[in-house]
Amino acid sequence: MDAPFWALWWVWGAGALVLAILEVLAPGFVFLGFAIGAAVVALLLLAGAGITLPPLLLIFAALSLAAWLVMRKFFALPKGQVKTFNHDIND
Repeated sequence: MDAPFWALWWVWGAGALVLAILEVLAPGFVFLGFAIGAAVVALLLLAGAGITLPPLLLIFAALSLAAWLVMRKFFALPKGQVKTFNHDIND
C-alpha cells in the first residue's frame, strides 16, 4: 500500500523549495521560516520516521515559528530604528 502524499518526504522537500523561492521574491523572513520547518519535516520522513499527519503538522508549525523568531532576533533592526539615507548614490 502506498503512503499518503503528506507522508512522502519529497512532497515536504518540494514545499520547502517553493517556500524558499517565495522568500527570495518577497523577503521578510516569513516564508523562510516555513521553508525551514518543511525541510526539517522532510528530513524526518526521509530518515524513516513513521509519523501521522497531526504530529507532522505540529512539528512543522513549531519549527516554523521557532525559525521565524530566531531569524527575527538576529536579523531584524533594533526596535524603533529605521534605515535612512542622507545622500544619493549617484552623487
